[in-house]
Amino acid sequence: MKLIEAIIKPFKLDEVKDALNAIGIEGITVSEVKGFGRQKGHTELYRGAEYVVDFIPKIKMEIAVSDDLVSKVVETIQTTAKTGRIGDGKIFIISLEEAVRIRTGENGTDAI
Repeated sequence: MKLIEAIIKPFKLDEVKDALNAIGIEGITVSEVKGFGRQKGHTELYRGAEYVVDFIPKIKMEIAVSDDLVSKVVETIQTTAKTGRIGDGKIFIISLEEAVRIRTGENGTDAI
């Protein structure tokens, strides 16, 4: 099993979610996060004063999948979230040792 973490632009969330649902992914955890990479921050003007916005708002998606679905999920996220501009995000694939469904006690891929 793998845990896929994807950091994407907020306006791409619905499109990515719909694409993942279309390939059969049912469970997704979504968090609003802030951060920066190469994009760094940017300056904004508010009431005549300029200030630096260091952390850019992003969406973090977490999806637990069986090993055979990893490439399909990564490809779906990558093609759907891509705008071609800086700050499109990143996808991380992390080994998932175990999963347990609290309600039923199911383990492993049965739990996801």
